[in-house]
Amino acid sequence: MADSAAVNGTTAADTLKSTTTAQNVMDLPAQASAEMSNLAAARHTPNYTAATGQPLTHYHSFFTELLSWRNPRASGIAYASVVTLIFAVRYLDVLRWTLKLTWMALGITIAAEVAGKLVLNNGFATQLRPRKYYTIPRESLDAIIGDVHELLNFFIIESQRVLFVENVYASAAAAVAAFLSYYLVKVVPYWALAIIATTVVFFTPLIYASNQELIDTQLKHASDLVNAQTAQIREAAHKHTEQATQMTKQYMGDYTAKAQALIKGARHHTEDQIKQTTPRTAPDLASSLKATDFPEAPKEDLKVEAQPAPSAEAEPLLI
Repeated sequence: MADSAAVNGTTAADTLKSTTTAQNVMDLPAQASAEMSNLAAARHTPNYTAATGQPLTHYHSFFTELLSWRNPRASGIAYASVVTLIFAVRYLDVLRWTLKLTWMALGITIAAEVAGKLVLNNGFATQLRPRKYYTIPRESLDAIIGDVHELLNFFIIESQRVLFVENVYASAAAAVAAFLSYYLVKVVPYWALAIIATTVVFFTPLIYASNQELIDTQLKHASDLVNAQTAQIREAAHKHTEQATQMTKQYMGDYTAKAQALIKGARHHTEDQIKQTTPRTAPDLASSLKATDFPEAPKEDLKVEAQPAPSAEAEPLLI
């Protein structure tokens, strides 16, 4: 009896377990559909803007929600879809298959039309022809073009944000990825490199979310070290700049004094040459003459000597 009860208990537990598993499997499509709806509802323009003040696109919030793994089934489906697409492009000749499906579909419709007209005097393709051919509504086309426009702007804005270092960690990660890809592309095919890039993009946020506290601690420690080293370098550069400035001022003062002395010497020399070559004027001569340069004036009165009177026996005048 005990063994029978144990067997019945085990059977009941297994039955309950299998029922629960089956129920979970049946609930997976509904859960996946709900998460895909949540992901689609996340497409809205973020409240924050870029460093330039520009508003971002709704794909910023969409990819943020997708890569955050808050909807794990939707994120897993997106990752599997991207990887499947890469493998399909790599191993499937899509162009040849498209051409093959095209001629096969046309052959079937032509054969059905001809056979129907021969047998029933009415082609099968004619009977299947819709009353109105399908066209793309203007609203749908505008919505598609708007989504493509937003998607292109997302990649353009993000590339510029990375290039102009709006986020240092994102720019550093992009630089490391580009550096590694430069060497991996020599030994790894492009499709494998695309799978590696997709895996890194999808699972890096998941790893960060699972170990956020540890990673934040290490990043803060690294940031503190970098800031300390930067402060030391800045202080040393400031000291060297001050020393260089003082030495430059000192050298400039010395050179200025020497230049002024040379200018004064050249000026005096020029003035001396001008004085030597320029003739003296009367005032200059008068001021330069001394009393000893002239002879002494006579102190005695001048004596006038008497001239002898003409004699009476002078020759007579001729008339």
